Amino acid sequence: MMTLEIKNGVFGYPNKSILTDINFELNTGEIVCVLGKNGAGKTTLFKSMLGVLKPLSGSVLLNGKVIEHWNRPQFARLVGYIPQARSLPFPFTVMDVVLFGRTAHMSAFGSPGKKDYIIAEECLDMLNITYLKNRTFTHLSGGEQQMVIVARALAQQPSFLIMDEPTSSLDFGNQIKIIRQVNALKNNSLGIIMATHSPDHAFMCDAKVAIVHEGRIWKAGHSNDIVSEEILKEIYGVEVKVRSLGNKPECNRLVCIPTV
Repeated sequence: MMTLEIKNGVFGYPNKSILTDINFELNTGEIVCVLGKNGAGKTTLFKSMLGVLKPLSGSVLLNGKVIEHWNRPQFARLVGYIPQARSLPFPFTVMDVVLFGRTAHMSAFGSPGKKDYIIAEECLDMLNITYLKNRTFTHLSGGEQQMVIVARALAQQPSFLIMDEPTSSLDFGNQIKIIRQVNALKNNSLGIIMATHSPDHAFMCDAKVAIVHEGRIWKAGHSNDIVSEEILKEIYGVEVKVRSLGNKPECNRLVCIPTV
């Protein structure tokens, strides 16, 4: 088991802290959904975990080692990232996009070899999108593009996957496909942290939850214990009912029902 951990983190920018007193731990084989309203600091948290933003104080550790002490290729082999934006400036094929994920395993001026192509094919197959491999990325639908970006991250063969609102701008069907894939990836012993605007996603993934609110991780724990009507009203300012779908195994989970 590997661990991605934050100890006493203060994150933000030199002239402004966004998050303070952050203590957090993600292990391989776990899913953590990060909830919070727009501007709460979820993206700042992720940038800090990725080393894009240096902590103002405290530390981020990968397997007990401060991330600044990992060189970038080593870190990229262990931590994959799926951003909100999916735009690419050039019309690459899907296979080319997925092969970008193999960069961390190549030398500075290396090119993909047979092994890299095999791994890229396996990642496409894992997501059931092999039929897209010769298509042009910019010609795909939003849902298809997002699945390709997931495949690119998987091609890194990471131990952890950081997903910044992976279902944003997707239609309902594609959102469900992404959430199903997140569940499948957890079973492959990946550690996944995912920002989402839908508390239902935490229930669907049977996930742990970290709520970012008022500049800190306000609440953390299993979704069934943390995501309540009172807490949702506190962070989002709306009335929501949390109810059970039923007692049958196929529908034994909680669901959020907004009051309109």
